[in-house]
Amino acid sequence: MKRGYTRDEFMEYITLFNNNDPGFTKFYHDDVVLELGTTQIRTPQGILDFYKDVKAHIHERVEVTHYISDATGIAAELPSEFKVYRDWPNGYFRRPLKAGEVLRIVSFVMYWVEDGKFRHIKSARQRLVNDWQMEG
Repeated sequence: MKRGYTRDEFMEYITLFNNNDPGFTKFYHDDVVLELGTTQIRTPQGILDFYKDVKAHIHERVEVTHYISDATGIAAELPSEFKVYRDWPNGYFRRPLKAGEVLRIVSFVMYWVEDGKFRHIKSARQRLVNDWQMEG
């Protein structure tokens, strides 16, 4: 009988991701697909490359406020904070980003699990918690 991920196991993934530790990709199936809006990123290396570019400009911190898991996958509510520390003319949020800007969003993310790894991930922004602002 298959079992789902425990919250502690999922939190290991989140901790690795938040620490920008490439070990977070050990949770990905070889044929993983990550959907972020209309963008699809494939393979663990493709996701790692994507986040390498993002994290060269933004420090992202993900929290887990709601978590559900069964043998087929995970559903989670993930508030995230994005702190821009380096200007990014063609940034992640469809507009130029300036160092010092902060965005907080809440996303709902579904993780389909196959062979004990994340096979398909769909992320949808549920809401913007606050508008862009300059820290200072």
